[in-house]
Amino acid sequence: MVTLKQLAKELNVSISTVSKALNNSEEIGQETVKRVKELAELYNYKPNKVALSLKQNKTNTIGVIIPDILNHFLAKALFGIEREANLHGYNIITCISNESLVKEKESLQLLASGSVDGFILCVSEETQIKNEVEHFKKTMSQGHPIVMFDRVAHDVLCDKVIVDDYDSTYRATKSLLDEGRNKIAFISNIDELSVGKLRERGYRQAILESLGQELLSLKIRKGEDSHQKIKSFFKDNQDIDGVIAADSTSGVIAINMAVHFKRKVPKHISVIGFSSKSVSIHSVPPLTAIRQHAKKIGAKAAQLLIKRLQTPATEELQFTTKIIKTTVVKTKSTLKAL
Repeated sequence: MVTLKQLAKELNVSISTVSKALNNSEEIGQETVKRVKELAELYNYKPNKVALSLKQNKTNTIGVIIPDILNHFLAKALFGIEREANLHGYNIITCISNESLVKEKESLQLLASGSVDGFILCVSEETQIKNEVEHFKKTMSQGHPIVMFDRVAHDVLCDKVIVDDYDSTYRATKSLLDEGRNKIAFISNIDELSVGKLRERGYRQAILESLGQELLSLKIRKGEDSHQKIKSFFKDNQDIDGVIAADSTSGVIAINMAVHFKRKVPKHISVIGFSSKSVSIHSVPPLTAIRQHAKKIGAKAAQLLIKRLQTPATEELQFTTKIIKTTVVKTKSTLKAL
């Protein structure tokens, strides 16, 4: 492989001149730039990215750590991150934590060893359950900024991108109350996660503000059969006339179980859940869904990190939390528009 030194020797110019010409420096005349680029193209010259990153002390690469690549929301967020990063000349390296604290720590340590300039991540389930955050703080103290999205560690001072989990669930519950629903249940299989807790608080607040309503919730633990749990829940609570689902599948299952028990949707029961279009269509009628705009979340996370990476060390940026507003896509699983 040809090097800068070889190009410089053949052109009878300095290595510095070749480097500047390849980077379109205004210090180099157009004729010299043309000669250098033509010879570089002839020899199929490729810059040594490792050497360049060591010299510039940056890699123009972002490390992305997500808990589950099969999760539709996370996959779309990853798409948004990559697209935005590419627009600004950054590449990404993605690691999957598989909801493991150990795997998350290993991924941070591996990528922080000269491979990336900073991180965008969604905190693993085990990390949130154990409330361990020192590995994030250590990574940041070593000069690698972190932007968290969706699931975040509130004890870590860094940029964050979240949705209005509390407010959107509060508003969804209020909309079912406005329909005249008298027994609204909350179903969740993400109770251990920060987003799950916020969504439950929104539901609880709306119910507590109403008159004559009781709290009723079903928490589905990891490894439990969601279909069987929801089926038993409906069997034990046959007067449920509204459901708020905190995750992407419980709402769809709730509609299907209501139909199984000869309950008409939305005449007898209304159902709203956090879901994407690809999941919400798997029930009849399709689920009225709270959309989180995963691509927008990913793009905003990338923008925050790149801004921090490109801000001179002499300038101090305040940490910020960006809240992305959800929207509701109404279908025939509810009576009224939200």
